[in-house]
Amino acid sequence: MSVKATGLVLTFNGEKYLEKCLQSLSFCQEILVVDSESTDATREIAQSLGARVLVNPWPGPGKQFEYAFKHIKTQWVVSLDQDEILSPELQKEIIAHLQNPRDYVGFYCPRRSFYFDRFLKHSGWYPDYLLRVFSLPQTNLHISEPHYGFKPQGKTKKLKGDIIHFPYTNLSEHLNKINYYTQEAAKDLASKGVSSGLFKALGHGLARFLKIYLFKQGFRDGQAGFILALNSFFYGFLKYIKILEIKEKNLKKNIDNSQANI
Repeated sequence: MSVKATGLVLTFNGEKYLEKCLQSLSFCQEILVVDSESTDATREIAQSLGARVLVNPWPGPGKQFEYAFKHIKTQWVVSLDQDEILSPELQKEIIAHLQNPRDYVGFYCPRRSFYFDRFLKHSGWYPDYLLRVFSLPQTNLHISEPHYGFKPQGKTKKLKGDIIHFPYTNLSEHLNKINYYTQEAAKDLASKGVSSGLFKALGHGLARFLKIYLFKQGFRDGQAGFILALNSFFYGFLKYIKILEIKEKNLKKNIDNSQANI
């Protein structure tokens, strides 16, 4: 059964889960894959499953989504990351609602993520509702580098079926992403004039650890919950210590330029 919607996936070297991801979107009238110059079999997999594939060098999440939206012909969009899969229950819910959306402009979907050795049930990672089904003309894109989100301009509803999410192949990949995300976030915050220091960085790191492990009951997720909370400490600490690093480098650069002009 096909519904008048576009399944949208932004990709980069996403061959591991892409087949299952796109198969879970097979009920959509069209599947659009916007690829950021993958070097693996991502584009071949997408094309073999009937997706329309566009290649655009990665300009950041905001501009890439804007590029993708310009090529969407349907009112409704079902947006997934390349490591996400719609559960059968969620597929049925989306089909039913898009056949008769009534006055809704968007639907929030719970996301269940696998981390270390289990699907997390706590730690602030579940149900992790995300707007992934939306009427494009009534939805705004919100960017806070390096993250993105969709903001509906109207009535929404929460669905029950899960998006199944495999965010990291291993802990090394998580650490690599922490390094990337904190660098991008620090640059964004530094450009906005946010100040930082050692104790501020420690404070933000500790706050993230306590939030995830205690307040979000990460301790109930066993060793996976503790590892996640500890990595979240590093995320908060690194983000703010990198702001300090950026400001110190800019200060040194200004001093060097001033001395060169003497």
